[in-house]
Amino acid sequence: MSSQNIEDGNHLAVLGYEQSFDRSMSLWANFALGFTYLSPLVGVYSLFALALSTGGPPSVFWILVVAGGQFLVSLVFGEVVSQYPIHGGIYPWTRRLWGRRYAWMAAWIYIWAMVVTITAVAQFGSGFVASTFGAELNRGTTLAFSVALLLIALVLNFTGTKTLARVARIGLAAELIGVIAVGLYLLIFARKQPFSIFIDSMGVEGSGSYSAAFMGAALAGLFLFYGFEACGDVAEEVSNPARRIPTAMMMTILVGGISALLSFGGYVLAAPDLQSIVNGEDTDPIPAILESSLGPVGAKIFLLVALTAFLSCVLSLQAAASRLMYSFARDGMVPGHRWLARVSPTTKVPTNALIVACSIPLLICVMIYFGPESLLTQVTSFAILGIYVSFQAVVLAALRQRLKGWKPAGPFSLGAAGLVINVLALVYGVFAMVLLARPGATGDFVADWIVLIGLAVVAGSGALYLFVAQPDKKSDAPSGDAIEVAQKLRSAQPVR
Repeated sequence: MSSQNIEDGNHLAVLGYEQSFDRSMSLWANFALGFTYLSPLVGVYSLFALALSTGGPPSVFWILVVAGGQFLVSLVFGEVVSQYPIHGGIYPWTRRLWGRRYAWMAAWIYIWAMVVTITAVAQFGSGFVASTFGAELNRGTTLAFSVALLLIALVLNFTGTKTLARVARIGLAAELIGVIAVGLYLLIFARKQPFSIFIDSMGVEGSGSYSAAFMGAALAGLFLFYGFEACGDVAEEVSNPARRIPTAMMMTILVGGISALLSFGGYVLAAPDLQSIVNGEDTDPIPAILESSLGPVGAKIFLLVALTAFLSCVLSLQAAASRLMYSFARDGMVPGHRWLARVSPTTKVPTNALIVACSIPLLICVMIYFGPESLLTQVTSFAILGIYVSFQAVVLAALRQRLKGWKPAGPFSLGAAGLVINVLALVYGVFAMVLLARPGATGDFVADWIVLIGLAVVAGSGALYLFVAQPDKKSDAPSGDAIEVAQKLRSAQPVR
C-alpha cells in the first residue's frame, strides 16, 4: 500500500514542513519547466559539430543510449520525489535517504554545476541575440547580451510561479517548433544525404578503431539528458506533486529524446557539405544548414524561436537553482541561511535565493570577459560530470535504503521491479561518469584533466568547509528517515 490520496499539505506536514508556496503549477507547466531546462535545441546546437567531427553521423545513436539510461534514473527519482515532494530535489532527497553530510556534499557539487550551467547557457545564448539583431559578436557584446539574458530571467522569476509556468510553456512551444517542426521539415523537404549516412563513419576514425571514435562522441548524448530533475526542485509549487512530478520527469526524457533525434538527424540529412563538418573544417554549421534549407527569412524566424528557448532555459535554470539554495538554507545548512530562506509574502518565491542564482553567473561572465579565451570551456568542463555525480548520489542512496528494507510509500511506485531498475540506473550512471571523466590526449595536462580538476576543486572546497564549519551539526532537520516516513505516510489520514 502507498499514500494514494493524502492531501498535499498533510503530506508536507508528515515530512516536517509547512506550506509556504502557492501550488499554482500544473502537470504541463511542470513538464515545460523540466523540458526547457533539458532544452534539446540548446544541447543539439551546442554539440552538433563536435559530435560529428568526433564520431561521425553514427554519433546520433548516443541520443538513444543516454535517453534510455537517464529514463532509468528518472524512474528512481520518481519514486523518491513521490515520497518526498520537497523543494530542492537532490539535496532533500539525499538527506532523507542517507544523511546530512552526504546530502551537503551532493548539493554543494550540484549547486556549482547548476550555476556554471546557467552561465554557459547565457553565454551561448548571446550568439543568438547577436545574430537576431545583426550585432557583431565579440567579447563586449557577449558579456552585454549574457548579462541581459540573466537579468531578464531574474525579473521574470521575481514575479512569481505563475509567470515561471507561463514562460516555461512558451519556451516549450518554442523548443517543439525549433526541434520537432524544423527537424521534420529538414527530414522531409530538405534532405541532401541518404538515410544510410547514419551507419557511415565517413572516415572519422582515421587509421584507428571506430569504437574509440564512437566512445569519444558520447558527450553528444550525455550533455543533453539532464534537466528533468528540475521538475522536483519546485515540488512545493506543484499541485498533487507526488503523482504529477514523476510523470513530468518521464515525459521530459521521452519528448526530449524524440526531439533531439529529429533535430540532430534533420541537420545531418540536410547538410549540403557534411564532409567538411566531419573533417572539423566547419565548426558552426547549423546557421548555413538552416539558411540553405529555410532561406534567409526562415532562418531569421528560427533565430527568434531559438532565442525564446534560450531565455526560457535560463529562467528554468535560475528557478531550479534558487529552490535548491532555499531548501539548503531552510535546513540551516549554509551561512546566512535565514536571509537566503526568505520567501516573498506577495509573490511567494525565494527572492534572495534568486538573487544569488543570478549574481554568481554574472560574476563568472565578468571573469570570462577579462580572462583567457579558454576560460568558458574550463569553468564549464566539470559541470556535466558534477551533475551526473549528484544524480548518482541519489541513485546510490535509494539503493542503500532499499537494501535496508525501504519500500517507497508515494503514489508512484515501481513495485517489485524497483530494485532491478535501481541497480541498472546505478550501473548506467557509473558508465556515464567514467566516459565524462576520461582525460584527453592532447599532451596539455590542464586541458586533458580539466574535468577532474574542476570537480576536485569544487568537491575539495566543499569537504573542507563541511569538516571545518560542520554545518550539519547546526541543523536539526530530519535525515535518513526513508523507512520511518514511509510507515507514517501509509498510516496518514487520507482525503475523504
